[in-house]
Amino acid sequence: MKKVLSIIALAALTTSMFVACGPSEAEKKKMEDDAKRIADSLATAIQNSISAATAPDTTAKADTAVAK
Repeated sequence: MKKVLSIIALAALTTSMFVACGPSEAEKKKMEDDAKRIADSLATAIQNSISAATAPDTTAKADTAVAK
């Protein structure tokens, strides 16, 4: 019986250690900053892609008139 209780106590302590060991405030701040940076990069890329797709075609067309 003592063995079972000690195993249960050890499991409870180990579980509480894993639950308690989360990211620190500095790590949380870094994760938030990274997420903002990535979101801004994606938004810029999407905006540039939309702008390029909706921009009028400004490339010069080849002259189809044949000189006589």
